[in-house]
Amino acid sequence: MSNRIDQLFASKKTGILNIYCTAGFPELNDTLPVMTALQQNGADLIELGMPFSDPLADGPVIQESSTRAIKNGMSVRKLFEQLKDFRLNIHVPVILMGYLNPVLLYGIENFCKKCAEVGVDGVILPDLPMDEYESDYKAIFEQYGLHLIFLVTPETSDERIRKIDSLSKGFVYAVSSSSTTGKDKDMGNQQAYFEKLKQLQLKNPVLIGFGIKDKATFDAACAYSNGAIIGTAFIRAIENTTNLPAAIKDFIAGVK
Repeated sequence: MSNRIDQLFASKKTGILNIYCTAGFPELNDTLPVMTALQQNGADLIELGMPFSDPLADGPVIQESSTRAIKNGMSVRKLFEQLKDFRLNIHVPVILMGYLNPVLLYGIENFCKKCAEVGVDGVILPDLPMDEYESDYKAIFEQYGLHLIFLVTPETSDERIRKIDSLSKGFVYAVSSSSTTGKDKDMGNQQAYFEKLKQLQLKNPVLIGFGIKDKATFDAACAYSNGAIIGTAFIRAIENTTNLPAAIKDFIAGVK
């Protein structure tokens, strides 16, 4: 069976909305209700954060959600328990985003096997070096049909972008600037970088992330790519809500 991420990009070329949410947030057992509401309201892709105590690429809002989820009792093991039968109801592609350390502790092969078992489609590990992936782990990820998605930034050289494109599956995650998530970005300032990504004619689709927070920034990102990823703004929208489904519905309506 072909990967759900590939099926999505084959059927939809632009305007793809990928929403990041932290597993076990706002409360431990909110993982599935949040995913369900995202799917119901039109998210095309769900990126589920595996909480980690030292998340390098995440801004303060996502870090705080991670801390809260860990306090709630979230772990990789717990997440797989929650995801056991999620494919009975969730049909959109799902990606796990996290850091290498907890995955190594769980065991790379165990992790990939478990992802395949429950129905996860891809993984983002920002601190996994590309060369290490290629030499040590690529075969394992491919054996279990998992797409590993790499990030590129405005500082990434053309040569490295091409290399990342050749190793990536699913899509390339274009970070809109070199800072952490959640910082306000002026998409206009990144025009040259986005144009460059377009001109490189990568084999993978491109989704733009970091700084996408509303309809204006989502539309701006979609002008240069297949879609965009929203994290911080979504976490803010749900962190203190008393009505998760309504908050999620309102948030997505405001983007689309």
